[in-house]
Amino acid sequence: MNKPPLSVQHRRRFRRFRFLLSALIFCGLVWAAGFVWYVNSIPTTVDNTKQHTDAIVVLTGGSERLSEGRRLLARGMAQKLFISGVYRGVEVDELLSAGKSDPSLLSCCVVLGHVAENTRGNAIETAVWVYEEDYESLRIVTANYHMPRSLLEFRSLMPDVEIIPHPVFPDNVKIENWWRFPGSTALIASEFNKYMFASLRNSLLHWLPGGDRTALRGPNGDAPNPKDFSASNAPEKMVE
Repeated sequence: MNKPPLSVQHRRRFRRFRFLLSALIFCGLVWAAGFVWYVNSIPTTVDNTKQHTDAIVVLTGGSERLSEGRRLLARGMAQKLFISGVYRGVEVDELLSAGKSDPSLLSCCVVLGHVAENTRGNAIETAVWVYEEDYESLRIVTANYHMPRSLLEFRSLMPDVEIIPHPVFPDNVKIENWWRFPGSTALIASEFNKYMFASLRNSLLHWLPGGDRTALRGPNGDAPNPKDFSASNAPEKMVE
């Protein structure tokens, strides 16, 4: 079989290249539009500062988050402070700088979760604890740029729990005029990519029997071990 003339082959290659380039440009424009939407969805204020909840949940990752969680607990904004994603061996008083806190609050009202290693893990760990405690409302404390993905994960696993966002605002992350700060731009872009992945994953999991809430059960269908939670005040059901 004779090959087509070189001119025809070149035209075909050019058309394929043009199609690929157009597809890449289209995907880039879609990503850029989504990125702008994501930046605009990052909270710049705390909208609900007065509503009490059953618990305050702090996602570890910055001293501002722990300080704000401690302050909210001291103000009586919730019954308990749950800190998710704590390395084992870290004590409550060490984590919260007990010298600056009311010892009675630390002894009665702080619980640590030791399982979570990422945002999805934070949501799973918190959901297991929330349903164990039969709580109906939470206030989530995390960085503002991290809040959209946190809410996505938490609301996916706890659709029947009222979740109030309470962002903190790290000085080193610039949301306004983000394009002028390469470090902030890279961090927000990374968060947006993770948000898209989490959104796609959760959408796919919702099609499975039981949805993504099967993640609240361990490999043998049991809830994670209660020993994965600890506190200086740990109730009997939460200690060995």
